[in-house]
This record gives sequence, structure tokens and C-alpha cells, in this order.
Amino acid sequence: MLAFEHLDRRAFLKKTGLVGGVFILGFGEATFTGASPGLKSGESGQLGVFVSIDSQGQVTIASHRAEMGQGIMTSTPQIIADEMEADWQRVEVVLAPGHPRYGNQSTGGSASIRRYFTYIRQMGAVARQMLEQAAANHWKIKLEDVQAVKHAIKNKKTGAMLGFGELASAAATLEVPSVENLRLKTEDEYSLIGKDVKLMWQEQIVRGETVYAQDINVPGMLIACIARPPVVGGRVKSFDASEAKKIKGVVDVLRMKDRPLPADVNPVSGVAVLANTSWAALQGKKKLKIEWELGENARHNSESYKQELIDKVNAPGIVARQEGDVHSHSFDPENTVEATYTLPYQHHMPMETPAATAYFEGDKCIVWTGTQTPQWGQRKVCQELGLDEKKDLDKVEFNQVLMGGAFGRKGKNDYTLEAVELAKATGKPVKVIWSREDDVQHGFYHSIAANYFKAELNKDNNSDFWLQRVVHPPIGWTFDTSKDRPSRGNLSQGFADIPFDIENLSCETQTLTTHVRIGWFRAVQNVHNAYALGCFVDELAVKAGIPTREMWLNLLGSDRHIDLTKEGFEGWRNYGQEDPRHALDTARMKHVINSVVEKSGAEDKVDKNEGWGIAFATSFNSYVAAATKVRVSDNLVKVLEIHTAIDCGLVITPDRVKAQMEGAMIMGLGLASSEITIADGAIEQSNFHDYPVLRYQHCPELFVNILPSDKPPGGVGEPGMPPVLPSVVNAIYHASGVRLRHMPVTKTHTFI
Repeated sequence: MLAFEHLDRRAFLKKTGLVGGVFILGFGEATFTGASPGLKSGESGQLGVFVSIDSQGQVTIASHRAEMGQGIMTSTPQIIADEMEADWQRVEVVLAPGHPRYGNQSTGGSASIRRYFTYIRQMGAVARQMLEQAAANHWKIKLEDVQAVKHAIKNKKTGAMLGFGELASAAATLEVPSVENLRLKTEDEYSLIGKDVKLMWQEQIVRGETVYAQDINVPGMLIACIARPPVVGGRVKSFDASEAKKIKGVVDVLRMKDRPLPADVNPVSGVAVLANTSWAALQGKKKLKIEWELGENARHNSESYKQELIDKVNAPGIVARQEGDVHSHSFDPENTVEATYTLPYQHHMPMETPAATAYFEGDKCIVWTGTQTPQWGQRKVCQELGLDEKKDLDKVEFNQVLMGGAFGRKGKNDYTLEAVELAKATGKPVKVIWSREDDVQHGFYHSIAANYFKAELNKDNNSDFWLQRVVHPPIGWTFDTSKDRPSRGNLSQGFADIPFDIENLSCETQTLTTHVRIGWFRAVQNVHNAYALGCFVDELAVKAGIPTREMWLNLLGSDRHIDLTKEGFEGWRNYGQEDPRHALDTARMKHVINSVVEKSGAEDKVDKNEGWGIAFATSFNSYVAAATKVRVSDNLVKVLEIHTAIDCGLVITPDRVKAQMEGAMIMGLGLASSEITIADGAIEQSNFHDYPVLRYQHCPELFVNILPSDKPPGGVGEPGMPPVLPSVVNAIYHASGVRLRHMPVTKTHTFI
């Protein structure tokens, strides 16, 4: 249900920092049932986006979604401005603070456009129609006799024009029109949607003028660096801070609260060094002498844990989806392929490490940070301070800044709560900063995983019998230690939702004990599931003696829309989309596979020691195929080029899609050389030297083919990543004959 309303001007300006707005419109959503019962002036609701127009015609939009480089604070205003007929040069954006009035602010799941596109358009259309009505009233003519054109309203009869600024005051007095009475633009009328536009804050970013969490500075502020237990669930037994306090600039050393499992998004135990400068805080932390009580997770070792996963995934499991009868079938060994794949723990490694500032003004707590979940952060701060989340919510002012990358890590607000805890304890403003070592060793990691497949080929180079299993520590354990298996949501990401037309299919999982904090990661479970599936399809193709593309097309079967709830997977949610236009569509899948092969030349002849690998994945209502070319000699791998084709429905900003795809390709290739390992419960990696991200000299040529589509927007931030790693691994096989099933590639090969 939508709610558009006029806002109290003074309250809005105070919340957003805007000046001079005379027309202010709020947009919100309470549910996404697809119903639009009408928009009433003054109706209370969860307001998600605000549009303000001042007397000079300046349009300001308060963007409610978190900006971490994906470009949402450009795309949202772009959609609104298009429907408004606003001049892009006269549109600006501010970041909304965390608060329920802004609707769902959690930024993840590639959802900002794919779930909100229609609602954002309606926001622009409401503003446009109110301006048109104000102009019609001024000229005393009918609404149909006026039209918004380039930041003004035109009188169709006389050609007279009134600018947005001239109409703002009058428009502000009008009733908000209902959804039923709105006229949305048709696709051929778009002037901004589908076009590359100047990015919001582009010049400020280039000049280094934008503010990130590390940049916040408050008078009298202390900088805090925290020594945390090396093992999840550990706690401080004792500590000696005498040497730390000798460091010039160190003001105090405090013990952090001990917090029981589940970890949730809470801080962990530890010792905080507070200083006047970041350097003093960092040096003081190094001088701490701490005796830790490590707890049960100190027995965790990733290598033995991986073997446990392999053993479990090769045993009968708990059925998540089933069609027909696989288990009573006797597989023909001559025509059967069986394989197990593993992917290690992974870390996000954003260029900007976590940071947050907190301080108190009277009984009000003020927070400045960069987070993907500002509302969740605001609620958690309330809990931390013992406040009522409903009655006392306005006692927490939660301010949002830009993020220098996030990838799911900054969906957790532990670092924010650390700042609040220390600000309360000291009575002073405190900024908590994380070093790179803190970030690597105390994160929320992507699941280590094992995938098993067994499939029998038939005479048509297809399969009628398919068995697959996945075992990995679930994200749910981080919030509830009784969770011992992947959730249905986890299993809906590239595993039990495979779109193959197979008569007898079983998808299974297993229970498992978890020992580290597991969190969201770019593309989440699609990462390891797409890697394993993409490699297995390639192995089937080799067994059948056909091109990998042909095997994919055979398995996908006829062109059709798929409802997995009718194909043995109860509870499947399709990434929260109920719009039938977002149904799994095998025709679109086959189109991207064919496109990437034909565009890249992946089936052309190659030189000796060279090979192409292809893979495909669908995630977040988008479809992506990847083709990678490599050269291999004596276990030295040179990645020559990576091509991707994406069908993400209607494209809002092509350059942003291209940028997100390129970033996903780089990050996906980086998975081939990175792993988090654990010994005695502690993370062994600490920085870029032992957890590398892709270096410039290892980056191949990147090609992105954005396919035209008449479908609504799908996700973009994450879908480009899953098919990249399997395409690389498959290419290595086709260049060298060596099949790699256990990542990273760098266990046996070196990238050059």
C-alpha cells in the first residue's frame, strides 16, 4: 500500500537539512501486496522518499537508500525527475537519516530499483500532476490542457509556460491525487530513464569533498581502537594497560561489555583504547597485554571443518525440493557424472573499513556512520541504551553518510554499537575506527560450503535423474545458535531453485555446527552454488562430448515460465517478487547464454594452452552469463578476457549497470585467489598480503553486453558475480585438462 502526503515543512527541513522548500511531498510504502488503494493527503505512513521544490524551482530529493558506490542516489532521483519532467541539472539529492518514516531503508538483495521502481515512478508522477493542476487552476483551464515540459508547465492552448518554482506554493495547497488517477509515462516517453546521466555528487567525490564515516569530526571527540577476542564467543579474562597508557595521546583504556552468543550484530568483548588521535589509539592497542578466555569455538579449524562438510554432503540429507524419484534409481556408471566442490570462507574486503561516531546531547544519542541498515541500527542503539524502540525512537538520531564499499558487511551495525557503548561510558563523543586487520579478523564471513552433484546423461545429452546436496554454516546461526542448517531463503539462491527441466530431481542439505559469524556477502549463497553448478554442467558437457552451451540449453528445456512452488519447492519466494513478469523465464536464460557465447567467440578455435569457459546464473530476478578466456602454462594462469551478458529488465542508468557488472567480474575473479582460513578458532589472514584482492596487473579485458528487455527492472549490484568464478575454473580445464573442484585456484596454480 502506498501513502503520499504533504509534510510539515518545518519538521521536514529540520530532519533533512533542506532550506527553502515550499512544496514538500512524502512517499511511503507499508506493504508490497501489489494493491494501491489510493493516496490520501495527510495519511500517516512509512515515508520512503521526499521531493521538495523551492521557489526558485530547485528540486531536492531525500534518498532513503544507502549509497555504497552502486549509484542508487542517482538512479532514484533519475526516475522521479523523468516522471516529473524535471531538468536534471536542477535536481539535487540528500541522504535521509535512519528512521521508520523513510520506509524500508535496508539496502541489499539488489532490491532498491527492482522492488521499488513503480512506487518511485508514482512519486514523480504525483509531483508532476500536482504542478500541472496548480497551473491549470492558475489559467482556469482543464487539467488535460496543460503538460509538464522541461521543468515547467505548458498551456497547450496558448503556449504560455510557468516554471516549477512559480507553481510550488500553489501546488503545496492541493489534494494529493490517488494512484488510480495518475498517468505514468510510457517507455517511449522516457527522457532520463535508460540514459546515462551525470552522477549525483560526482564532482565532490572526485575532489575528495564527500564525507565518509572515517571523516566525521566532533569537538572534544576521542578516537577508539578496540582489541577483540580472536575467537567468536571469547571474552577478556584479564588485561594490563600500563604500557598502552604511556603512549602520548592515550586518554583511557576501557573494557568492553561481555556479550553472550548468539552474536547477532552486537559488539564482541574486548578492550578499547581511547585517544586524542587515531595514531595514538592504534599504537596504544598494540601495547595492550590481554589474556583471553577463548571458549568452545577455539577448537574450530577450517581444514578439518571442510572435510566434515565433504563427508556430510556425500551422505543422504534433508530434502528441500523433490520431483519424481531419484533415490530408487540405479545410476548407470558409464553415463553418470559425480562430483564434489568446495569454496572456502570469504571476506568482503571493502576499501573503507568500518567506522562510527556517537555522542550525547542531553538524553539524545546522535550517531554518524555508514551502514546498509540505518533503521536496524537505530533500533539496536535504542536497545543498547535501554530505550523503548517505539516511544523513544526519536531519542536516537541516526545519520547516514556515503560508504566506500560494503558488499553486505555493513549490513551489520556492531561497529556503531561499539561507538555508542563507549560514548555512554566516557560521556564524550567517540569515534570507533577499525584497522584493516580488525576488518579481516572480526567480520561476518561468507559461508564455507560443499556442493555435491550426481547426474545421469540420457541418449539426448540431457538428464532425467539428478541428485544434488549443499552443506554450509547458515547465516541464521549468527542470530540464533539453534539454527543448524541453511534456511529456505538460503536454499533459494542458486540451489533448490535450479531451473532445469528434469523429471527426477532431489535437492538436499544437512545439519552443521557453526563456529564463526556468518553474514551476507555480495550475491550471498548464489556465489558457491553457481560456482559448483557451473562447473558441474561443464563436466556433464565434457562427458557428453558437446559444447557447454548446448548442455545448458538442453538442461533448461523448452521456453517456459517456472513456478517452483509447483515443482517440488514449497515456500520458494523468488527474491520477494510476486509480479508474474519476474517469473523464472528459460527463454531469457537461453538468450543470455547464446549472447555471451556469440559475442565472445567462446566456441571459436583457440591457440595451444588457451581455453574458454562459460557459466550461467540467475539471481535477484536478473540473468547473467559469463565467458572467460585463459592461457595456462606450467600451472601459471593468465586470464585474458571476461565477457558477460546480462538481462536485468528495463535499465535505468546503463553506465551504472556496466560499472556494477565490471566490479562484480573483478570481485568474482578475485574469489579464485582468496580464502579465509581458521586455526584454533582464529582467523589466520590479516591484510591484503594474505587475503589479496585483484590487482591491476591481473585484471583482464572486461566486456559487458546489456541486453534490451521489455521486462521490469531486475537486480544489478549482485547478479554479475556468481557466474564468473565457474567460467574461470572451466576455462582452466579447457586450456590445461586440469579439473579444479576445490577453491581457491591458487592452491595449485598462480595467476600472472
